[in-house]
Amino acid sequence: MHILVTGGAGFIGSNFIRLILKKYPGYKVSNLDKLTYAGNLENLLEVECCKNYRFLKGDICDAKICQRLIKTCDCIINFAAESHVDRSIVSSQEFIRTNVIGTDVLLSLAKKYKIKRFIQISTDEVYGSISAGEAREEEKLKPSSPYSASKASADLQALAFYKTFRLPVIITRSSNNFGPNQYPEKIIPLFITNIIDGVRLPVYAQGKNIRDWIFVLDNCRAIDLVLHKGKPGEIYNIGAGNYLNNITLARLILKEMGAKQDIIRFVPDRLGHDFRYAINSKKIRNLGFKLKYTFLEQLRLTINWYIVNCKWWKPLKKY
Repeated sequence: MHILVTGGAGFIGSNFIRLILKKYPGYKVSNLDKLTYAGNLENLLEVECCKNYRFLKGDICDAKICQRLIKTCDCIINFAAESHVDRSIVSSQEFIRTNVIGTDVLLSLAKKYKIKRFIQISTDEVYGSISAGEAREEEKLKPSSPYSASKASADLQALAFYKTFRLPVIITRSSNNFGPNQYPEKIIPLFITNIIDGVRLPVYAQGKNIRDWIFVLDNCRAIDLVLHKGKPGEIYNIGAGNYLNNITLARLILKEMGAKQDIIRFVPDRLGHDFRYAINSKKIRNLGFKLKYTFLEQLRLTINWYIVNCKWWKPLKKY
């Protein structure tokens, strides 16, 4: 099988590529990444010499570059996205361009070259804030931010290509990922690296907003399962049930790192801040998915990774 991974130099995409090349040595993987601020080829140093792996720098909005790769591959897994909510609030144009227009370019070419599988990587944020219970895949979409609205738009376009053209599209929507190699603007690496540098931890409002945390390799394992056993036209939620509010998360990281609790700094709330994300993952569990990693063990692993790999994240850090 020849897989085209878009956005493969990013956090989740690079973890997925390493997983696939290790698990399926007979597969070929092409990685198309624009290498914007969050794309980092250092995430893929261990596979860059593999004969069945190749990297091409390029933009998913560039149909000519995409066509060169898509016409020779069997499957597309679209990780490429602008993904930081705060950045989308400051300026939404690049989010619309990459997340919506870029996805449409890939879908159109996938249709042209009769791709066997198109996996659209989405997010639980498209459901909006869930006051109680858990959102199922058929839930009405209620995105709150320009980021989540752009991802919801891409999901709808992907489903339209399935319904109209029978393009074998599958969508995955995961909860918040964490782990090594995550860009330090995200909350867990932000807190860890701030503690290392002796900088206070910014927590929105009173820190009561709730998220479900899944270790990145569990999400990648679930995407692998969907690639091989998922049903075209379906959506699969991927959650772990590790619900924590942000103040509890901050205090837990401080405790694990032996830091004082008084370095938390409450800051004005984010505009349109969703209070709680929660997704029901019964469908993918029925497909055979089981969590392999526990939250606390992998949080400790992640903390240790950032302590050991200061050379990786310090050039990326901005205060």
